[in-house]
Amino acid sequence: MIIENAVARYYTQIQEALYALFPERGEGEGKGFSPGRELPELTPAVRDYLAASDMAYLPMPEYGDKKLSLLDLTRNPGTSTTKTFPSLVMVARAVRFIQDTGQRVTIVTPSSANKAVALRDAVLRAITCGLVTADQLNVIVLVPAGSVHKLRASGLLTDPELRRRNPIAVYGGPGAETVKAIARGMVDRHREVLEKDLDTNLWYTLQLENYLAGDVVRALSEAEFFPADAERPRLHAHAVSSAYGLLGHARGRELVTGQEAGAPPHYFLVQHLGAPDMVVSLYEDCAAGTVPTYVYQREWGGFAQGENPRFPRVTFDPEEVLDTTFYSRNPVTSPEMNALIHGQGGGGIVVSLGECLERYGQVRSYLAEAGVVVPANPVSVLEWSLNMAMTGVFNAIDRGLVPEDDILIHGSGLYGRADFEGVGLSELQKADTVDALRDVVLRTADFSRSAA
Repeated sequence: MIIENAVARYYTQIQEALYALFPERGEGEGKGFSPGRELPELTPAVRDYLAASDMAYLPMPEYGDKKLSLLDLTRNPGTSTTKTFPSLVMVARAVRFIQDTGQRVTIVTPSSANKAVALRDAVLRAITCGLVTADQLNVIVLVPAGSVHKLRASGLLTDPELRRRNPIAVYGGPGAETVKAIARGMVDRHREVLEKDLDTNLWYTLQLENYLAGDVVRALSEAEFFPADAERPRLHAHAVSSAYGLLGHARGRELVTGQEAGAPPHYFLVQHLGAPDMVVSLYEDCAAGTVPTYVYQREWGGFAQGENPRFPRVTFDPEEVLDTTFYSRNPVTSPEMNALIHGQGGGGIVVSLGECLERYGQVRSYLAEAGVVVPANPVSVLEWSLNMAMTGVFNAIDRGLVPEDDILIHGSGLYGRADFEGVGLSELQKADTVDALRDVVLRTADFSRSAA
């Protein structure tokens, strides 16, 4: 079942969610700029802009006695991830601000890659759909060097003027999550001068509320097209870094009234060994929240443990980074997610690359039954989110960790090398410090126009 243009379909409810998230215009954005909470009028051009927000509910074969289904959030070929939904809503808010005031907006965001790709895609769509001009709206992203392989070429890169206005900056130092501190520091330290010199408003978008509004469509579509049973809780499984998507689903539930809401949802977090902090936090008061000790197994050259079923039984490296998408350590969202799971139900599990490879053929077969194509060769996979979620669910069922019978897996990301054209190193700008990122921003200026 395909739900076409979900953001346009639930536009009124998304606006309602924005009012709830930002009770006053700009509230929660801190001391910096906010475009406000208003969306533009839903004109034919805006509908066209939002047309990338298709989603689908896809049944899969049962696993054991468990009913499995997929919520496919990867149907925008410009991103292949769920980041499309919040990015479209954020850029729409910027469009409305520009239309109302005539002022420019420059979006600044750190990202492990997928948020950057989605915001760039949304900005390009806003320009090509005629909602704003290239001079009125631009986006500057900062990503860690380890995620460059996930970046995509688009009109923001192939057009010389758009490339100048919308640079991709890369941080090459240690600690991928440092991109957040650099981007935040650059905006805080240099905002006043940059806004004056460039005649624009700098919008630092990495704030939870900015992302929740777009993800309410998950719960709204669920209630309308595939509601959970009123008596039997549904488990929502998701590969997460900070669990923005599940928190957005929980917000969307608040907009659903009546019996169609079904039983309160249970939430299940799937993480990897490189950043397992949300699962650790969830079980911090018991042994399940302790990262186990892995013992080297000479006979096959990997590591194993048998003491904690919430963690991988085997791994090639106890410190491996399975996917650079998941890079957040000690996310501020953990307390809220913990409260939801402890209060309503659910759990979490950590997976390894070895487990994902062991399950790869099985995952590919199940997704094929749902009409989702997974590359035959796992070496070509660049985004492991969906594979992680499926592997985590299979492992949890086999280990008796999932009492729920109805499981909905949120397909938040899936793409391989053949799915897009990458970005050349010569098209990237280095920014390892706050001041270096400031210089990247300054280079977006049209100095001939400024001088005039």
